[in-house]
Amino acid sequence: MKKTLNDLTKDDWNTLFPVKLVDHNPEWKRIYEKEKEQILKKVDSKSILRMEHFGSSSIPSIKSKPYIDMMIEIPNELLFDENLISEFEDLGYSHFVVPARENIEAYSSFGKGYNLDGKKEQIFHIHMCPKENVMWEQIGFRDYLNANEKRAKEYEKLKLELASKYKNDRGAYVLGKTEFVKETLGLLK
Repeated sequence: MKKTLNDLTKDDWNTLFPVKLVDHNPEWKRIYEKEKEQILKKVDSKSILRMEHFGSSSIPSIKSKPYIDMMIEIPNELLFDENLISEFEDLGYSHFVVPARENIEAYSSFGKGYNLDGKKEQIFHIHMCPKENVMWEQIGFRDYLNANEKRAKEYEKLKLELASKYKNDRGAYVLGKTEFVKETLGLLK
């Protein structure tokens, strides 16, 4: 039986998809817009209240994993809605529930482009939740780094150090950025 993304262990993820940062690709914005258009054609317009490109690929001045991260706002009542999830699965996305942790409520995440046979495809991540979810603070983080190149370069430096140290430990790589993100969000207040 063929493995799916949901069958992968943490070690599988770390081996198949190591952390690798690349120079910013100006095409990422166009790739995001094209994917957004595809989603809006397929998914009921009442389900999607807002969609944003975020993450490092939305910050032109720094290196990034070559992934397109998207944040999608949905009404509270559609969180984990099976019909909505099915619409994204029809577009080739795999669904994951991100469990609640610290001050973040559980939400839906989707991945597309993770090819288990080694073929390179464009990878997309979707984080889908109501606007009250603290994940939406990531848009402020993106906007702050886009407006403050010095801070963006500090973030890039940290990411490069973490990618070197945790190439095959995605969890440690993400956790290593947490304090910097919190500090930056504190600058917004």
